[in-house]
Amino acid sequence: MVLMHNSRRAVFRDIAQAPYTEWPAYDSTPLYNRSSLDALQEDIRTVGQQWFKHDHHGSVEDFVCQYPLAYFRFDAHDRYGGSTRYKMEPLFRVFVLKELHGWEHETALVDYLNHRSDLCEQLALETIPDQSTLWRSWHERFTADLRETVETTARTILIKAQNAGVAVPRDPERKLRHHDDGREDSDTDDQLVLKQTEGITDHVSHVVFPAFSLDRGEGCEIHENAYWSFQTYLGLRVELGHLEGPLQFCARCGPGGLATYWTRDLEEHLVQEVTE
Repeated sequence: MVLMHNSRRAVFRDIAQAPYTEWPAYDSTPLYNRSSLDALQEDIRTVGQQWFKHDHHGSVEDFVCQYPLAYFRFDAHDRYGGSTRYKMEPLFRVFVLKELHGWEHETALVDYLNHRSDLCEQLALETIPDQSTLWRSWHERFTADLRETVETTARTILIKAQNAGVAVPRDPERKLRHHDDGREDSDTDDQLVLKQTEGITDHVSHVVFPAFSLDRGEGCEIHENAYWSFQTYLGLRVELGHLEGPLQFCARCGPGGLATYWTRDLEEHLVQEVTE
């Protein structure tokens, strides 16, 4: 236990000293908070990158048990809300363990835990949940986003461990799974992007825009930040046609939208530019 404590401290010391790395990620940008699943996934990638480089870290299960989760707020992703027998944190770890092994059903997970009292102790499980409890927790208690985070987390751990030469229970998928090309999925993805676009563009406008210049002369009517807002918008979208990008930007990001420095002249200029 002392050895694990020292090696874990060494990992986080290396992360703290690494340039351009910040852990936990929720404190690195206003786009994240302590319940942000994207921030949690980024944190697990950051720690996993360093964790499995250490000589004493040769187990993916130890990573699942030892990764610090006290700072993360699971309440936003708990559909039960009230008092329950099992807390979200140990359940999250248990389901990551299930994904690491690739078990399709909860029965295999329960059998495994019944034969691993040491692992249950590390997972802070006083009693082992039965199959029905685990099924309800996964399908009814966890939100869809949290279930996806569990799957992504397990894949990340497997890849980081395998890259470091650590034995893994199964080979991870090296490419992200894509949904079938369907109109409904496409519409859902578009709406999700649009919901995040304003916050991302606003953050970029404060951090990135001041570092760039179009080197234009004085007396320009169109503020250059409007151009950067347009480029940021296009970068957040995919499969936009020759005219569709500017036209969508004009429709969605005009007065009161993303472009703080929007003018009617910019709209006319953008559309004219792509049609000539």
